[in-house]
Amino acid sequence: MELYQLKTFITVAGTQNVTRAAEMLHTTPPSVSNHIRQIEEELGIRLFTRTPKGMFITSQGEQLLNQAEQVLEAAGQLKTL
Repeated sequence: MELYQLKTFITVAGTQNVTRAAEMLHTTPPSVSNHIRQIEEELGIRLFTRTPKGMFITSQGEQLLNQAEQVLEAAGQLKTL
C-alpha cells in the first residue's frame, strides 16, 4: 500500500464522491477508483458502500481511515526533520 493510495482513500471518505475526490487530487475518476480497489484487494475488505448518491464508508473503512490519517501525518512530520 502506498501513501498516495491512502491520500486518495482519505479524500474519497471526506467527499463521499469519486469525481470530487479526483478533482481535488488533480487526477481522474478511474485513477481514484483504481486506488480504492487496490487497497480493498490488498486488505481483503470493502472500504465503501457505493450508491447512486455517493460513496459511504464501511465500518472497516472507518477503522482504516483513522490509521491512514495517522500514517499520513507521520509521513508529513518526516519532511520537517
